[in-house]
Amino acid sequence: MADHKIGKIKSIAGPLVIAKDMRGCEMYEVVRVGQEGLMGETIKLIEDLAYIQVYEDTTGLKPGEEVARTGAPLSVELGPGIITNFYDGIQRPLLGIKNQVGDYITRGVNVPGLDPEKKWDFTPTVKRGDRLVEGDIIGEVQESKVISHKIMVPPGIHGRVIEIKSGSFTVDEPMAILDDRGERQAITMKQKWPVRVGRHFKEKLDPEVPLLTGQRIYDTFFPIAKGGTAAIPGGFGTGKTVSQHQLAKWADSQVVVYVGCGERGNEMTEVLLTFPELDDPNTGEKLMERSTLIANTSNMPVAAREASIYTGVTIAEYYRDMGYNVALMADSTSRWAEALREISGRLEEMPGEEGFPAYLGTRLADFYERAGRVVTLGGEKRFGSVSIIGAVSPPGGDFSEPVAQNTLRVVSAFWALDTNLADRRHFPAINWLTSYSLYLDFVKPWYDKNIDREFQTLRGEMMAVLEKEAELQEIVQLVGQDALPESDRALLEVARMIREDYLQQHAYHEIDSYCSKEKQYLMLKVIMRFYQEVKGAIESGIVASRITAMKIKDEIARMKYIPNPDFPRRYEKVIKSIAGEFESLRNQR
Repeated sequence: MADHKIGKIKSIAGPLVIAKDMRGCEMYEVVRVGQEGLMGETIKLIEDLAYIQVYEDTTGLKPGEEVARTGAPLSVELGPGIITNFYDGIQRPLLGIKNQVGDYITRGVNVPGLDPEKKWDFTPTVKRGDRLVEGDIIGEVQESKVISHKIMVPPGIHGRVIEIKSGSFTVDEPMAILDDRGERQAITMKQKWPVRVGRHFKEKLDPEVPLLTGQRIYDTFFPIAKGGTAAIPGGFGTGKTVSQHQLAKWADSQVVVYVGCGERGNEMTEVLLTFPELDDPNTGEKLMERSTLIANTSNMPVAAREASIYTGVTIAEYYRDMGYNVALMADSTSRWAEALREISGRLEEMPGEEGFPAYLGTRLADFYERAGRVVTLGGEKRFGSVSIIGAVSPPGGDFSEPVAQNTLRVVSAFWALDTNLADRRHFPAINWLTSYSLYLDFVKPWYDKNIDREFQTLRGEMMAVLEKEAELQEIVQLVGQDALPESDRALLEVARMIREDYLQQHAYHEIDSYCSKEKQYLMLKVIMRFYQEVKGAIESGIVASRITAMKIKDEIARMKYIPNPDFPRRYEKVIKSIAGEFESLRNQR
């Protein structure tokens, strides 16, 4: 590297290194710091001084050591080999690091994101003479058992195919050559893309298609659309990580990118160990066959935590461009915000609320704005989506703190975890009174067409029962349940059934872990049919205590454990049993 691209360390403050003689350096340029070549990124420039956040432990660095510029921003390598891989926050493969230096990550280790020696079988889908534009697919590679990796023309390149080959290639070997306005452009399987810049697309579409999760509380009450954004805030022990696991496992996305950002080491270890063992219900293979994990635990350098979110969303956008629906799980954005706060403090910036930088809201918005369902680049019309689901860990479960509040402003689905529900062992502990989804009206036509027009109506009636229960609970605490009229006592019983028999869902139960959209609709119909019969019985003079003692309630409570394919047949039987038992009740008056 030329001498003019080398500076020297002036001072060191934790992960922040100030280097002098760096005139000409650019913002967000990657540099190599010290004798060990620690990776860092320029985050502030003043005259010839560069402020660098270093992605590795800076212990032992000394003023006067060299800082070498690379001339490139922090970028990720995109190509075959991402799926099934485990990365750290700056896309270094953990297994590759282990093979190179052992169980402990040593400083300065540099392992490429994609294995440069592995050969992939490439099958072309274009021929000589074809005219291609950026984003066009030139061939496919079977990346895993379930993901066919589409090799695309890199951004900014278009022209006529003058050479195309099939066979086995590494990610750096050219398989095709394009004539781009008289210049020969070699196409390889690998692209590089700066992580802080969103990948391009033709058009962003309205969020009209729901991302079905198989979780009743989400799909029925607070749906998220494909290409949508959601936040799961909650205090310690409320089930954020399990909720993320359930969404990763069951959501009808084709690719999962899981970013463990600043989480405890044992939690991330559990993810790394369990994901490869989880069976994927959609494909019959292991879930890892369509997933990639970015592990950046709380004891790793704080600067890499800040980068991990961008690494994850860039990888997600790459698979979106192939035409896949991608779900990105970020666990947790609070730890990412804490990394921003620490770096901001080192830069001596004016602090905002609770010490977070004044630009916290802007950074959160920039991240969530990269979600969306789009028409991708390329001659043929392809659709892809990135759905972002971020966990938020507010201290003490206080949703008024800055990260939760700034996240609330930019996400369209808010799934609020409740400590009281978690303490009562009600899981998922989503509070149905404080949560909301702005996608309800967008996805209504899809539900009307693919499930039933009655679905959203039943959902509204069920929510009304739960809201009425919340009002009655205040009265019950003052005067006791016996002071309520019979109709209100009956409504409280139906609300209990909705909470326990519908909203509660066992994440580790073989059957109840996933509930199909058809089963959700029929379960809704059963409970609301029961409620209609209850109202009729109360009007005819039957007391609430007799309704509470009905046997059919036990059968309704067991509905969730009926396998999805068998449920339509059992549904008819349950409906007949409800009608028969209420008829018997009226005859016994």
